[in-house]
Amino acid sequence: MIKSDIQKLKSKKIAIISDIMLPSQANANGNVHGGEIMKMMDSCAGCAAMRYSAGTVVTARVDEIMFHYPVFVGQLVACISEVIFVGSTSMEVVVRVYAETMEKEGDDGILALTAMFTMVAIDKDGKPRKVRPMPVPEEEEELRLYQMGQKRYQFFKEKRKNQQSHGF
Repeated sequence: MIKSDIQKLKSKKIAIISDIMLPSQANANGNVHGGEIMKMMDSCAGCAAMRYSAGTVVTARVDEIMFHYPVFVGQLVACISEVIFVGSTSMEVVVRVYAETMEKEGDDGILALTAMFTMVAIDKDGKPRKVRPMPVPEEEEELRLYQMGQKRYQFFKEKRKNQQSHGF
């Protein structure tokens, strides 16, 4: 990958991971285990967050995993992750998974899974560290995702505050 491509990926706050699904990843029905794909999604979300924050990150929360379509052995799976909102130390990341059959030309794949991840940037001692702020996007779809991430961030921040005040 040339330097300009890396800069483009950094500025877009995205990461892409692809893999062919193998028999060792399947259950008795021939479907790929959901956990196999969830691990791939977590890695992809981590890559996008690491790229954005320029350092180590950990997964703080995973939610809204939706299985839209089964994934089968032999399919090419592509995870695409994007940082959509940034708090002081955390990043909201959306992950989409596409499955392609690879049996016919022009198969663009089908949306198989989606999920939301919250990643936290950490320093060398494992403590949360500040992340550069994200500018408010100008493009309509990016702005919609940014606002969705901002609402999620505020919701979970308030939820954490309420849980702590109740002793759990």
